[in-house]
Amino acid sequence: MDKLLQMIEGHLDPSMLLLTVSNPRKASEIRKITVRPVLLKGELKFQAASYSRTQVFHRNQSKEEIMDMMAEVLPAYRQLLLRTEQEEISALINKKGKASINRHPLAEASAAPAGEKPAPVRLAHNRTKNYLLPEGTPVPFLQDLGVMTAEGKIVRKRYDKYRQINRFLEFIEDVLPSLPKGRELTILDFGCGKSYLTFAMYYYLREIAGRDVSIVGLDLKKDVIRSCSRLAESYGYDRLHFIEGAIEDYEELNQVDMVVTLHACDTATDYALEKAVRWGAKVILSVPCCQHELNGQLNDRRRAGAKALPEDRPFAPLTDYGILQDRFAALATDGIRAKLLEEAGYETRILEFIDMEHTPKNLLIRAVKGPVSAGRREAAGKEVDALCRQFGFVPCLRELLRGRE
Repeated sequence: MDKLLQMIEGHLDPSMLLLTVSNPRKASEIRKITVRPVLLKGELKFQAASYSRTQVFHRNQSKEEIMDMMAEVLPAYRQLLLRTEQEEISALINKKGKASINRHPLAEASAAPAGEKPAPVRLAHNRTKNYLLPEGTPVPFLQDLGVMTAEGKIVRKRYDKYRQINRFLEFIEDVLPSLPKGRELTILDFGCGKSYLTFAMYYYLREIAGRDVSIVGLDLKKDVIRSCSRLAESYGYDRLHFIEGAIEDYEELNQVDMVVTLHACDTATDYALEKAVRWGAKVILSVPCCQHELNGQLNDRRRAGAKALPEDRPFAPLTDYGILQDRFAALATDGIRAKLLEEAGYETRILEFIDMEHTPKNLLIRAVKGPVSAGRREAAGKEVDALCRQFGFVPCLRELLRGRE
């Protein structure tokens, strides 16, 4: 370990591009730690980024502080990668703390590697974010969307769309390790609409991640399906298909690895989630929208009169005012969905997305298949039932999932 620490200390200078510590030994919240040099008011510092499953924490530290952190965290990780302007250094760390170090000189030692910016720009604190679909590389579907020029430059007025697409692909990148390897992946996009995120997902998985995938996009709009099919054919995306139909009626596949549902209105999201669970999908990514169901049930209960309302109403401040009731019902809907997925054996998170172009909804439900203990699954189900009793809710997804048992 001392030898590895000495190597790191010797490279904490402006020529270092990036240091990455990854592959934790235990189920730690911190998946990886990266370190890069930055200039703050003319002084060399190092920005450390710690990546949990849902967040990134940044700290600007001195060289000494970085070394103290490295000495503390390295024994908990298996892998280290350090890139400089001259070489790439990798290290594997065993349980006893011993490291095997390999060095690979870069072909052009005197110049920054391809794609890297000159040192003054690279060290700037607020440098441009590195996107999974980088600017400068022409992508056909982005050009057709009007997001990118033929030369690969991002159109300024469409930059929000470009950010949204890349943010979605970051979610895909995060769940890739949870998907099967060594065979074709089957992905279903329910309610695909104009499908710009479907095309982005296909391009990223096939062209960048190098995964063998087959993607099906489903939507009710015949003209949209016809247009998307033409585009897929023109791009040569032979494993991307679009089908007209309703989510609740779709039965053509018996096994799906990942289900994506973006902006499926109201209970259409529930039908998509139920099918994903029935198929045993390894990953579910859902951005719900138009959560009217529970709000309508609250209104029905109020119209039924005082007898339908409980005497003890501690949540009345949330349900007695229209706009608050609407927001509360939407949050309750997605909270119930997340808990029901947990009850079904999924590790579930609710994450912040970027607002869709046609809706301000910006929550994404990410569910990854198990392992979830029997105790947690049972507790999740009881928590849903308790909330439903309090408000008289009868959620569609609960009826769908428990009705099939």
